[in-house]
Amino acid sequence: MQIISSLSELRTARLSLTGRVGLVPTMGYLHEGHLSLVRRAKEECDHAIVTIFVNPTQFGANEDLSKYPRDMERDLNLLHPLGVDVVWTPTAEIIYPPGYQTWVEVDALTKGLEGAMRPGHFRGVATVVAKLFNATQPHKAYFGQKDAQQAAVIRRMAVDLNFPLEVIISPTTREADGLAMSSRNKYLNEAERKAATVLFRALSAAKELYEAGERDGETLRRKMKDVLSNESLVQVQYVSCADYDSLEELDVVTGKTLLSMAVYLGKTRLIDNFVLG
Repeated sequence: MQIISSLSELRTARLSLTGRVGLVPTMGYLHEGHLSLVRRAKEECDHAIVTIFVNPTQFGANEDLSKYPRDMERDLNLLHPLGVDVVWTPTAEIIYPPGYQTWVEVDALTKGLEGAMRPGHFRGVATVVAKLFNATQPHKAYFGQKDAQQAAVIRRMAVDLNFPLEVIISPTTREADGLAMSSRNKYLNEAERKAATVLFRALSAAKELYEAGERDGETLRRKMKDVLSNESLVQVQYVSCADYDSLEELDVVTGKTLLSMAVYLGKTRLIDNFVLG
């Protein structure tokens, strides 16, 4: 496993990888969700590249960049047994050199949901992912469904900018009690961690309604809100029932649909989603 920081070393290493290459972009502090993406990349490709970079441009002014969990030694120890070929750990100065002024923006898909709550977030995401694609030249790139709007934005960007790769979205990896795995879960205290299962319960309740034949979007949204309201520690930011591809809110569910939500538990912000249809 080569551990590389510089861009020139990465390009040299990439030239040595013959066959199909899978990329798993991460911000580090890896959990089983990340590792499942790496395993899938190894199964489907000849080589795997993992990037570890906490991207400053996707954090807002009041967000937790300085507090975002980091443990490079732990991450590398987790990756080593998985047969990763290259781990690229660039600095912010490598990704955004002095005088940097070029950005990638995906328009309509970033207006609502996370985009409305976190202005500028997806500009940072789209830009850094485009740069990672250019730097590593993968055949496939792997992302998790937990960040559903991010997945939609990256799929759209890859098509619009003609990246010669396939974007793979893998199902959300969950704890035994249903909580979606996230690096931010470590911020939860004991009471908040117990309460956090309400996201999974709210999504499950709406899914049960859907499977029983309910197709009214507002009814599904209201069901999720009702379940969330029963948990006193939760502060709801948004609840959504939207078209899977366009992310436009639905009056009537007719095809592939995204149920999603964002809440605060104390100072920790959590998101989760289910895909219907």
